[in-house]
Amino acid sequence: MRRRQRSELQAMSSLKFGTSGLRGLVIDLDGAPAYAWTRGFVSHLERSGQVGSKSVLVGEDLRASSPSIAARCAAAVKDAGWRVVACGALPTPALAMAAMARDAAAIMVTGSHIPDDRNGLKFYSPAGEIDKADEGGIRLAHDDLVPEIREAAHRLDLSSVEHAGPAAINAYVARYTDFFGKDALKGLRIGVYEQSSVARDVLTIVLAALGATTTGLARSDRFIPVDTEAHRPEDVELIAGWARDHGFDAIVSTDGDADRPLVAGEAGAILRGDVLGMMTANHLGLRTIVTPVTSSSAIEAADFAETVVRTRVGSPFVIAGMAEAARQGRAGIVGFEANGGVLLGSDVSRDGRTLDALPTRDAVLPILCAMSEIVRTGKPLSGVVADLNAGFTAADRLQDVPAERSAPFLARLAGDRGFAEALFAPVGAIAAIDAMDGVRTIFANGEVIHYRASGNAPELRCYIEAGSREDALQRLAWGLGAAREALG
Repeated sequence: MRRRQRSELQAMSSLKFGTSGLRGLVIDLDGAPAYAWTRGFVSHLERSGQVGSKSVLVGEDLRASSPSIAARCAAAVKDAGWRVVACGALPTPALAMAAMARDAAAIMVTGSHIPDDRNGLKFYSPAGEIDKADEGGIRLAHDDLVPEIREAAHRLDLSSVEHAGPAAINAYVARYTDFFGKDALKGLRIGVYEQSSVARDVLTIVLAALGATTTGLARSDRFIPVDTEAHRPEDVELIAGWARDHGFDAIVSTDGDADRPLVAGEAGAILRGDVLGMMTANHLGLRTIVTPVTSSSAIEAADFAETVVRTRVGSPFVIAGMAEAARQGRAGIVGFEANGGVLLGSDVSRDGRTLDALPTRDAVLPILCAMSEIVRTGKPLSGVVADLNAGFTAADRLQDVPAERSAPFLARLAGDRGFAEALFAPVGAIAAIDAMDGVRTIFANGEVIHYRASGNAPELRCYIEAGSREDALQRLAWGLGAAREALG
């Protein structure tokens, strides 16, 4: 009975596990919930035998609410009898790397790219990013907390605990400077769109250490929700203007917690995330690709892809696919998503240097691989992209579409062929429908329209594949309009 009552209260909260951690409104997280979910996380680790060094590294992005939430998480860790290691503001992959090196768990306080009135928690066991089974265990452990723990909301003074942020950042920087080498990007002029990315300084340091000349752009003291997949019109306009005015070889950035990259070429055209993933796989010689159904079908046709494994959207599913590929004896494993996050599933050795596997989403690796391809080929980034033959896609979303509206639409689209044929009559004959994650409709003319509900926000996302960029953009506008009308 008590668990059912708690579940009913949770249903009233905006906090939900999505494609990458627990997220929701700040007013629903910064208080007792942040404390309780952290206690649930630690309890789950104990129940499942994932204790490691019995310590938790706590990091945060640059949102206004993140320091307060981090202090509540730290209090919960200490009250559970575990050691707290404060890392402050740093990229999520740097935190994950530091935690795995210490055989420790980690919590990153971040909402990634969603607005500043929202935030979230990303959980890492000592083995790395949690999977869907861990999410279920955390929920159960959270529901089993006694009232006095569930209602606690105090903060820990982080000045009283060990701080490992600078060491974690230095190790993360060295990871890439040691592997790529000091002249890897010599001669390149790169604009760094700093905004409120937690990696803005780290990215500049790494690029400069590899020989590039960098220019910082649009640094912000307030949080800006930069989405690396559904690009804000203002970001597109800014980047196009910088490309026109400065003559950069590329402009680079990340989302809020730096696990997803944003890269634009010399003319200001923003690269797709799956293109960056393909570029990374090709540059590093990785032949086993694990990627969600939202990535381009051109991956299967790439000459460097020996094995392609498709998953649902979300890093936990990609990680599970990478682990299965490893169990099957596959080598050269890399995972990536349409939003650009790249997960390195295998060690990479080159010229006597080794880049260790880091199976969590990382923005810096694909940025460096893309920049290195400019140097290796002697071509502008647009030429490197053209050589990949990655096809043409487009993506955007309808905002303020909660699950209670999107779910019936997607269920009908997947289960009612007549409805689907009527909706898509202007597109053409339907060849196949894939409902692995959302509804992906493949047409006889080769086009693809894929609708899915976001796991992180009340949005319905639309992904398009078409024969040209112009066709993809036109079909995207049509697809968004058709969905808007069908939703009513």
